[in-house]
Amino acid sequence: MKRFWFQFSIWTCIAASFLGLVLGATSRTSVSAQTAATLQNTVQADTPTPGGPTPFITQTYSEPINVRTGPSTVYYPIIGQLPVGAMAPALGVSPSRAWIQISYPPGPGGVGWVYAANVTLSPGYLPVIEPPPTSTPLATDTIDPTFAAQFNIQPTSTRLPTFTPPAPLVIPTFANSMASPSSSPMGAVIMIVAISGTLVLVVSLFVRR
Repeated sequence: MKRFWFQFSIWTCIAASFLGLVLGATSRTSVSAQTAATLQNTVQADTPTPGGPTPFITQTYSEPINVRTGPSTVYYPIIGQLPVGAMAPALGVSPSRAWIQISYPPGPGGVGWVYAANVTLSPGYLPVIEPPPTSTPLATDTIDPTFAAQFNIQPTSTRLPTFTPPAPLVIPTFANSMASPSSSPMGAVIMIVAISGTLVLVVSLFVRR
C-alpha cells in the first residue's frame, strides 16, 4: 500500500510539472503575439500609406528658390522659381530624399523638383520617384586642347657654337743692334791703312838717305 502511494505521488508530480510547462509556453506565445501585433499597429500608424492626405510643400527659404527639371543642380536646368511662402502639391521624393517633386506650374501635367532643405513638407505619403533622364551627359574629366597647348612647351633647337680657329701665331723678330758690320768693308779699310803705312815707311827711308 505504501508503495502504491509513493508511485502515485511521483506520477502526480510529473503530471503537474508537465502541465505547468504547457501553460507557461502557451502564455509566452500569447504575449509574443500581442506584442508583435502592437508593434505592427505602431509602425502602420507612423508610416504614411497611399490614399492619405495629399502632402504639400511651403517655401520657407529667405530667398526665391529654383525649380528644376530633375533632382540635381548640375544635370537639370532651371524651369522657374518659387517665391518665399509659396505652396505647391508634393508628388514624390528622390531616392536620396534630398529633392521633392512638386506640381509646377500648379496644374495637371507640369512637374518640377525643389531642394528639400529649402522647403517645409506637410505630413503625408510620398512615393520614391526615379530621376528623369538627363539631356546633358555626365561630366567627364577632359582637358581643353587650347588650354593644354599653352603649357605644351616644345624644346627649341639651339645651334651649337661653331669653332673658329685662332689667327696664326706671329713671333716677332728683333734685329741685333750689337752685331758687327759686314767684314768686307772693314777688310778694305785695313788693307788701305796697311798700304798707306807701308808707303809712308818707304818714303821716310828714302828721305833719310
